[in-house]
Amino acid sequence: MFPHLAALPTVFGMSTPDLLAWVVIAAFLVGAVADRFDRRVATYWLAGTWVLFGVFWLAVFPHFAFEVRSFVEGGLALFAVPASIYTGYLLLQGRERLVTLSKAVGVMGLIYHPTQAIPFVRRALIEEVARETLWGIQLLGYNPEFTTGPEYGYLNMFVFSEFSTYIVYACTGIGSMAIFAGLIVAVEAPLRRKLQSFALAIGVIWVLNFVRNVFVAIAAGKGWFTQGPILWLATTAGVPENHTSFWFAHSVLSQTLSVFALVGITWAVVHVLPELLGVLEEVLFVATGEEYDLADALDLNDPVRADGGQVDGGD
Repeated sequence: MFPHLAALPTVFGMSTPDLLAWVVIAAFLVGAVADRFDRRVATYWLAGTWVLFGVFWLAVFPHFAFEVRSFVEGGLALFAVPASIYTGYLLLQGRERLVTLSKAVGVMGLIYHPTQAIPFVRRALIEEVARETLWGIQLLGYNPEFTTGPEYGYLNMFVFSEFSTYIVYACTGIGSMAIFAGLIVAVEAPLRRKLQSFALAIGVIWVLNFVRNVFVAIAAGKGWFTQGPILWLATTAGVPENHTSFWFAHSVLSQTLSVFALVGITWAVVHVLPELLGVLEEVLFVATGEEYDLADALDLNDPVRADGGQVDGGD
């Protein structure tokens, strides 16, 4: 759940964003089922769901912008509001490849949200990632105290002499994994190549996420960036001085690099599963208003249909 909204009225024990998330996921999945019977009905349903998705991003924007103080996540959440509404409009204008993207979003949500909203699943995931991170920290010669964190009582906190950090849900990498899983499941392609692309994406994300968690824990714990221009920048952004290293390592450096990492992983995955190109072209059109030919840009010669499927056979 989103702690900063805990004081708001709840419905069925859930905050507004939590409830919206479940509703949006269900709506996308209903639209995916409807598409098997009537494309026209599914298009109208999914267009409305995209508008609702925009409302969801508006609800979570304050968390990323003011609680986490993440320029990257806050900016992306704010951008997602008009982008979601525009996607619904484009669906109504006949861009049918967005139906495949809608199905992908439904699968992403089905993977991501339950692991965040169901307490025992969230705890198991966070504590496992914390144990892996501790192993990496110790491998580099550091030995922080490993203890219970301040939220929920999970065993997930690393106590250094200078500063303490702890693993939260966003540190698990499950969000990026869900994105690729949703895209891979949604497109039409041979199962063998789907599994290959899934293993590639998940494996690389796990490794990079592990490196990020270890780096942030040590950099924050040892105060690597509490100095010079970085300290001035953090103070200007309203970050307390003792949080400067964590803020810079996590919210600036790591999150900026993660954007480039996702681009690189996408490049690798589409070489295994070029059927994804059609969906990615639609994402770029929503973001920029320009048409793209990614198969030509990436020098991929496999023939891919406009709806994301393959024209000839594949292994």
